[in-house]
Amino acid sequence: MPVNENGRTAGKRRRLIYVAIGLAAVLVLGVGAAAFWTVSTVRDSFPQTTGSLKLPGLASPVTVKRDARGVPTLYGDSAEDLFKAQGFVHAQDRFWEMDVRRHMTSGRLSEMFGKEQVETDEFLRTLGWRQVAQKEYDEKLSAETKKYLRAYADGVNAYLADHGGSSLSVEYAALGFVNDYEPEKWTPVDSVAWLKAMAWDLRANVEDEIDRSLLSQRFDEGEIADLYPPYPYKRNRPIVEGGSATTDGYAPRSAGGAQGVPGAQGTYSAAATGLSSQMGSLAKTMDDIPALLGPSGSGIGSNSWVVSGDLTTTEKPLLANDPHLSAQLPSVWYQMGLQCTRVSDDCPYEVSGFSFSGMPGVVIGHNADISWGLTNLGADVADLYLEKVEDDGYLYDGEAREFGTREELIKVAGGEDKRITVRTTRNGPVISDRSDELAEVGKEAPVGNSAPDRGDGYAVSLRWTALEPSSTMDAVFGINRAADFEEFRKAARDFAVPSQNLVYADTDGNIGYQAPGKIPRRGSGDGSLPAPGWDPAYSWNGYIPFEALPWELNPDRGYIVTANQAVVDEDDYPYLLTTDPGYGTRSQRISDLIEEKIKDGGKISPDDMRTMQLDNHSEIAELLTPLLLEIEIDDPMVREAQDLLKDWDYSQDTDSSAAAYFNAVWRNILKITFGDKMPKELRPDGECLNVPPANPAADPDGPATVRECGERDADAAQPDGGDRWFEVVRTILKDEDNRWWKTTGSDGEPLDENRDEVFEHAMDDARWELTAELGKDIDTWSWGRLHRLMLRNQTLGTEGPGVVQWLLNRGPWNLSGGEAAVNATGWNAAGGYDVLWVPSMRMVVDLADLDASGWVNLSGASGHAFHPNYTDQTTAWAKGELYEWPFSAKAVQEAAKDTMTLSP
Repeated sequence: MPVNENGRTAGKRRRLIYVAIGLAAVLVLGVGAAAFWTVSTVRDSFPQTTGSLKLPGLASPVTVKRDARGVPTLYGDSAEDLFKAQGFVHAQDRFWEMDVRRHMTSGRLSEMFGKEQVETDEFLRTLGWRQVAQKEYDEKLSAETKKYLRAYADGVNAYLADHGGSSLSVEYAALGFVNDYEPEKWTPVDSVAWLKAMAWDLRANVEDEIDRSLLSQRFDEGEIADLYPPYPYKRNRPIVEGGSATTDGYAPRSAGGAQGVPGAQGTYSAAATGLSSQMGSLAKTMDDIPALLGPSGSGIGSNSWVVSGDLTTTEKPLLANDPHLSAQLPSVWYQMGLQCTRVSDDCPYEVSGFSFSGMPGVVIGHNADISWGLTNLGADVADLYLEKVEDDGYLYDGEAREFGTREELIKVAGGEDKRITVRTTRNGPVISDRSDELAEVGKEAPVGNSAPDRGDGYAVSLRWTALEPSSTMDAVFGINRAADFEEFRKAARDFAVPSQNLVYADTDGNIGYQAPGKIPRRGSGDGSLPAPGWDPAYSWNGYIPFEALPWELNPDRGYIVTANQAVVDEDDYPYLLTTDPGYGTRSQRISDLIEEKIKDGGKISPDDMRTMQLDNHSEIAELLTPLLLEIEIDDPMVREAQDLLKDWDYSQDTDSSAAAYFNAVWRNILKITFGDKMPKELRPDGECLNVPPANPAADPDGPATVRECGERDADAAQPDGGDRWFEVVRTILKDEDNRWWKTTGSDGEPLDENRDEVFEHAMDDARWELTAELGKDIDTWSWGRLHRLMLRNQTLGTEGPGVVQWLLNRGPWNLSGGEAAVNATGWNAAGGYDVLWVPSMRMVVDLADLDASGWVNLSGASGHAFHPNYTDQTTAWAKGELYEWPFSAKAVQEAAKDTMTLSP
């Protein structure tokens, strides 16, 4: 394992890691890096952006105008021409990214990268994303959407027809040393399948289901409840307040609805608690699946909010959005404008914003009439089921059922092909078939009196809404052309997965919100733990009707904030959305900043919206710092560090020494109080501790402690330090002798007896940790030196030789912000201080003057290493700056640096 700057062992991050690419790079270096990385090879893939190119199949020419950052705006006479040109331009800048992504979504990574990816392919084939995407295309999508998808694919393929090897990207040249791989044609289903990858990364609480099960081997139900406290509704407001809901519909308060309809779905008893440590194998397998959008954790999410024109300096709404995703190179987003030269029913698109390469349309942005933003709603749309296997079938409702089966052939570059059999139950695919370890999952699971004889153990299946065909792709085009809130909500009806919070504003002055998505209605259980698959009581009973999903239009408060908090107060809503929402730290901070600005008649400007996006305030610091300053410290060097916290305003600025010390203290408080007590499956990989034996009664004369090493990827270990952990600590803070504050040393003897002793212990450990990391002189300490961002090319840049990583990766950048701050530059407290997830882009839309809007991307438009637009936006992004966002024909023309014509 590589060792990072903080000296800790870094496990595999939840990103695309291809060992075969590293091998290719080794071979490249073996024949001479200088000979391979020539200027001509590197520049061979740079796209043509001026003059004229032929694009067969166009009905009429399409003009592509790029600004200084390479961001294109496309002008075409028909919608089909626009999307065909979009496919061509995406392929120009990002085809390697597109090609790798489609191999991932179809479980075909081994075809590109060899045998190291076979297990990953097996799991992805078992999930069957590609089959579901094919069914969506065949059965669910409108004829118009299919037409646009085909046009997009035609544009991609037109580019592929004239490009290959190094002219596609330098990565293909490297891959050619170990594989004679050549890209195949793009298909419409390749675009649809991307939605499955996005849904996988935003699937909500599957990890929480696993973690609760793993925790049950070491903690009792009360202790686990301590680690998952209830949502603080009185302190952190939900998105929608005061509406009324029935099983048939939802009426927001702003639309005249009465407040308060009691009733909630029954909670899950302990029927499936206490899965054995074998569940850790499932957690590891899921960690190893490439996560295109980022690692999972309680601090990860996004911000989006909209303010009514009554409260703004522009007298029209302002809308901000910054999705928090993994730090990757290139950024997952691609900025683009799609404009019909003459807007009509036949060509209704006049839209600009952030797209996904590989998929037509714009995902987040604005058109001439409306703007919209997205944050993850966090609905629980995936459940694990324990399955009792009997002979060649499985048990359900007292009867044996036959598995559904299908054969899959995995082709392996440079190796033997492999055939697998995928088994499915009525609950979904059997994911425990994919390894010997997973076959043991649930072997000793106590599941109550309803459990059948467990025999050799239970299989595990996955029920997930994204494995059922839907029409989400229709929603993308519908939102792109929506002209008002009614059309926006109509389009949102098709937005099945992933379930997102949609915020809205329009040029007529309206602001709104809609919660869309295919969200299950459960019988028994609440989805917080794996359920007994043999019991019909735990089956899904359809989905929450779209009419009953929360929404609002022009609320009296004048603004709407979504930042992954609870959507509604569950006591006033008849359906269960999730047991694991974000805890509302960021959302409430944004609301407080808005309220502070508008008190006494103040108004919010576009620059105020940008400034709010950069807010670095630490809520947990504000809570703990006064208590830390009360601790009497004897060691003068530790006391010197403690003094840094005096007069600190809790802002996590890059140059703040106080922020560096506090976050080190916070990390050590969590480790001492909770982390060292976690089962090995949740602790960071390679972190070894002396812990009490699992069953001391079995050997009363045995040792008091045993050596046990962590197994979780450091980026996903617990406690991660997100706002769930803020709430955990808050609930025990006044109880100075709470059981959690009691710790033991490596010899098993008591060490800390109360809260203040833990705090003193943590401040001492933090002082010496930062002395090792940043030096003895605290005047040289800064948060940015600890909290650094590296942008890594997602193939060669992760596992390749150091020289190649140096060539392709960029950074580091010292960053402000932090965990659960509005400026959410996230880090995992169990693993270290490195930045893992970030505001992947930022935008502020001014509905009074769309040309006055601002945007910035994490990296740049180009996916080609060494291209001027590879990371040209990152420094501005790190500073919190926004670039002008031209939209009108005049503004686009004034900003244009390169113009190209695509001709039939």
